[in-house]
Amino acid sequence: MSGMSMEMEGREGSRLPSPHAGSGTAWEPASVPEHEWMLMRGGWELMAHGVIFADYNQQGGPRGEGKAESVNWGMLMEQHQLGGGTILLRQMFSAESLTSPHPGFPELFQTGETYHGEPLVDHQHPHNVFAELSALYTLPLSEKVSWELYGGPSAEPALGPVTYIHRTSASELPLAPLGHHLQDSTHTSFGVVTTGFVIERIKLEASAFNGREPNEERWSIQPAALDSYSGRASVAPARDWTAQYSVGRLEHPEALEPGSQWRQTASVEYNHPLAAGNWATSVVWGRVHKIATDTNLNGYLLESTLNFLRRDYAFTRLELVDKDELFPQAAVHPAYRIGGYTLGGVRDLVQNQAWQLGLGADVTVYSKPAVLDAAYGNYPVSFQIFLRMRPGLHGNEHRH
Repeated sequence: MSGMSMEMEGREGSRLPSPHAGSGTAWEPASVPEHEWMLMRGGWELMAHGVIFADYNQQGGPRGEGKAESVNWGMLMEQHQLGGGTILLRQMFSAESLTSPHPGFPELFQTGETYHGEPLVDHQHPHNVFAELSALYTLPLSEKVSWELYGGPSAEPALGPVTYIHRTSASELPLAPLGHHLQDSTHTSFGVVTTGFVIERIKLEASAFNGREPNEERWSIQPAALDSYSGRASVAPARDWTAQYSVGRLEHPEALEPGSQWRQTASVEYNHPLAAGNWATSVVWGRVHKIATDTNLNGYLLESTLNFLRRDYAFTRLELVDKDELFPQAAVHPAYRIGGYTLGGVRDLVQNQAWQLGLGADVTVYSKPAVLDAAYGNYPVSFQIFLRMRPGLHGNEHRH
């Protein structure tokens, strides 16, 4: 391990999260297992990690559909000492625009972004080819204080929890949370500059960024003015815990909806290594205040993944989310409180230092107002069957 990561581990007894975990500059607990490949060359620490889900996704009810698809992403990281600090470069890519082309992944009650110029409903959009192109510079200023500077043409502002794509508690769930666009949808923003300070186990940071959602060209980078801003306070009181509160103003984030938004989020993440596995749990709240209509939308999430007996995983995601975009052609857009309740499991068929290949399945049931029964059915049930492939745990042995 090089530079700052070595110094921080020695100084804080490995209590501070590694910059290789999490997303953007968000913190996951220091104890999370890191599935990655690592190589040291000429003073550079080279890392790669990611995941491929190959699955059949069947969404229930009249507005559901079935689709064979793949959720996937890969990240490369390069770290080296620079001056008195450490530079960490990240490049994250996704092929979802090919493996689940428009309109994307079927998902009941999901909303956000557009398809053919219309609001995307009951689908999760594919992620962008260039999901992150960023640099993070960390400079120790004293025994207990460090300065950070982060940004890039495709990066993540200091707003929200660790995005679900990177959360250990969501590591076995292919689909996005229904509250994604209330909590962590800014994880791909085309233009970000963030600066902040780590003071012992507390991090304070602020961002200027482009708050507009990516358009339908998933292969392009779409720069615009850094006219949105956010701030976040994070704490890592122990190896197994992190928490954050963040607030930001997003200027004209929606392609088809006028006006700007305020977003608030708060989250607590817990991770605990077990003798033959790991237990990761996250609680997330997100609120969007639409300034033009003076309305609030809230999303509440509890998700947990238990790895036991080394090869076995049980996971759940429980959500309550306000949705006001389910009927975009309607003259009035009331908000409906939707509940999504997912249970599932995975069994690793291959598990070694290089690879993990697992076979899994999950099922989701819902709660909703009775007025939605005509559109969605009385009791829609959705399920997925999937293969999950990712790097093994060899890359994190040096850290834990």
